[in-house]
Amino acid sequence: MTAYVIVIAAAAVALVGGAFARTTTIRLVTGGALAVALALAVVATIFEDPVTGSRHDVMVLFALVLAVCGGAVVTTAVFEAIDAARPFEVQGTTVTAAADVLRGGTWIGALERLAVFGALAARWPEGVAIVLAVKGLGRYPELRAQEETARAHPGELRSGAAERFIIGTMVSVIWAVACVYVAFAPYVVGER
Repeated sequence: MTAYVIVIAAAAVALVGGAFARTTTIRLVTGGALAVALALAVVATIFEDPVTGSRHDVMVLFALVLAVCGGAVVTTAVFEAIDAARPFEVQGTTVTAAADVLRGGTWIGALERLAVFGALAARWPEGVAIVLAVKGLGRYPELRAQEETARAHPGELRSGAAERFIIGTMVSVIWAVACVYVAFAPYVVGER
């Protein structure tokens, strides 16, 4: 029951945090709070009986909201934390600034987390590989163009687009997988 309450509360925080987190500090705090909440929910699922019936359906719905909306908040917080750790970088070379190169990343990330959640919820882990392949192939031309620009102008600073792509994808997928675990692992384990 603890994981159930944590997932619902974290999903609510993700919805509000994603909509109103305007400053770096608020994004970092909200992202950190969501990460801690999800970690606590994972631990709670290990030690408590699975949620069943209609409560399980509610938990799956809120875990999906947490995966999609919370993943956006946490991924943004990770980018902010990386940039904060490198305060002497030249303006325009931060991981956050690389979003100008990789336009649409917020929507692509949300769809990625939705697809990963759906594939794993349907017990089709191969779907995760397909989602990652489609994303990689879709972003390849932009990443390749940035690399060619960097080679042509060795004195110019790189945008950080490739790093943003890798970091964002990894955080996003790990977050979605953890949300699926919280929603389904105790239920599946209870069937054994």
